[in-house]
Amino acid sequence: MGDHRQHERPDGHGSPHRNHDDAPKAGGSTPQAPVEGASHVPVMLDRIVELLAPALSRPGAVFVDGTLGLGGHSEALLEACPTMRLVGVDRDTTALERSARRLAPYADRTHFVHAVYSDIPHALDEAGVEAADAVLLDLGVSSPQLDETDRGFAYAQDAPLDMRMDRTQELSAAEVVNDYPVAELTRVLRTYGEERFASRVARAIERRRAQGRIDSTRELAELVREAIPAATRRTGGHPAKRTFQGLRIEVNAELSILRETLPAAISRLGLGGRIAVLSYHSLEDRMTKKALAALATDTTPADLPVPLPDRQPELRLLTRGSESPSDEENERNPRAQSARLRAAERVRRPSRQ
Repeated sequence: MGDHRQHERPDGHGSPHRNHDDAPKAGGSTPQAPVEGASHVPVMLDRIVELLAPALSRPGAVFVDGTLGLGGHSEALLEACPTMRLVGVDRDTTALERSARRLAPYADRTHFVHAVYSDIPHALDEAGVEAADAVLLDLGVSSPQLDETDRGFAYAQDAPLDMRMDRTQELSAAEVVNDYPVAELTRVLRTYGEERFASRVARAIERRRAQGRIDSTRELAELVREAIPAATRRTGGHPAKRTFQGLRIEVNAELSILRETLPAAISRLGLGGRIAVLSYHSLEDRMTKKALAALATDTTPADLPVPLPDRQPELRLLTRGSESPSDEENERNPRAQSARLRAAERVRRPSRQ
């Protein structure tokens, strides 16, 4: 969410960004307490500011950070745009608490909402805002969620099987692993994890859970490693990474929520408003690409001699294909490597139905 996003994830001014038509998817003797989250540098920070700040230059402009996290992107934009107002949204109550502390110097310009980012229209209504001037969606798992062992997102650490971004919800990874029928579990791993050995992994889980519940990340990761053919285990990173991705997406309904979020967020963009989306795997990026491209296309029937005003593009794409972090950023922050950025600007108000 607002800072480093997962999936296998500071940018210098003027650093080049690679384009992709389609992703693979102060002083004194007394030490000062560090600002919580200050050491976490958000992914593609300078590029995000470059893309969104022009839409936030007017007095009272509203920026919606739909995935607030530690508030790094929001902090940079609050500093760059001194009259901007922030509506910060996150489904993780811990993230909201931390961001509120980090952004305390801007308290008179911030409003925080505990919600899933598909609820951006509701968050704007709650803040008394009709239209947003800029929206950011930084998808995936935030660094704090990854680094806090008890959250259960990381296969490299032993923890309870959890993976809930919103810990007030009931469904966790433990329920998916232990209670889903094998066919449904296979679907989750194949569709969301893009795991080509999904059936083998699901059957291995079924055999193991016949002996008792699988409750730890280490146990699951080892089980998955043993289920993957030895030749495949030698390349492509940790054998369990795709299984963990699939489970996380299922637990948090990430793709179905994103499918609702994109049109909902775009619908509340004012004229000249901008949206930027950072994705971390091909499923997210393809969905983002499709949603933005659909509204950036002239839909006048081909047999008509002149363009129809109400069929002209609503959006103008600000990125050519998707952009990725510079080599310098990837070296400094390996978690940035899979990031893909797309952005667009509203150039026409939608036609009234």
